[in-house]
Amino acid sequence: MTISEVSKQFSVSEDTLRYYEKIGLVTAHRRASGIRDYQEDDIKRLEFVKCMRNAGMEIEPLQRYLKLIEQGSSTMAERKAILIKERENLIAKKEAIETSLKRLDYKIANYEKIFGTKEEKQ
Repeated sequence: MTISEVSKQFSVSEDTLRYYEKIGLVTAHRRASGIRDYQEDDIKRLEFVKCMRNAGMEIEPLQRYLKLIEQGSSTMAERKAILIKERENLIAKKEAIETSLKRLDYKIANYEKIFGTKEEKQ
């Protein structure tokens, strides 16, 4: 797949893909002409990177994790530790979002009492 096709499929700009490649988060095979040609393994890695970034994982631990994968099975414990830490971070963010949602629901309910209207929750 070309960079344009990958960009559209994953809703990631071509500039972001180039940046991710530059810092080692993703790879892309090259055609003889030098044009990026994303293969199945490149796509799988990008899917993982996008998932982790969407979950809020910072670039540095993601780079570290991917470098450890390249070093082989002797790094499995360290990789697991990174994922556990990121999971803990994500749970904390989820709890913060849930707290914010409760506060918003409370505020909306107060407005509904004042105005006598009921807004539908989405």
